Amino acid sequence: MKALRQRKIIELVESSDIETQEELASRLRDCGYDVTQATVSRDIRELKLDKVPGSRGRAKYAALKEYDSTAGKKYIGALNEAVLSIEAAGNIIVIKTASGMAMAVASVVDSMKIDGIMGCIAGDDTIMCVVKSASEAVTVTNELSVRLNDYGGYGK
Repeated sequence: MKALRQRKIIELVESSDIETQEELASRLRDCGYDVTQATVSRDIRELKLDKVPGSRGRAKYAALKEYDSTAGKKYIGALNEAVLSIEAAGNIIVIKTASGMAMAVASVVDSMKIDGIMGCIAGDDTIMCVVKSASEAVTVTNELSVRLNDYGGYGK
């Protein structure tokens, strides 16, 4: 049952813009699956679904095959309007984005696999990237800014 449900989840996110776990759970129930929000949350994590820019300018779930350097290029269009500022604060880099775009931008940042970034946490319009040390934060911030500029994003 789990494998069938997860195949249906992939089908749903590939065929429509699903923006929330609640919306995904509702669609699954419409298809005859008895699911809770907790089940959907686990499935999203296991399937490695991520948020990417949708057709209505809002983030939607998508099945990314793998994180690699090309994933950053694939979704870099989201950065053209999304990234508002990047600033180091101790061993944390704070990235401010347009409302609703933090998860999509964090996905791009994660896919860049920049040395020194241990991980990112995204809210609605803010991303916190943890850097190994405060002494590396400025260097990593500069590298992140350069990479985003190279792809036509932040700063252009």
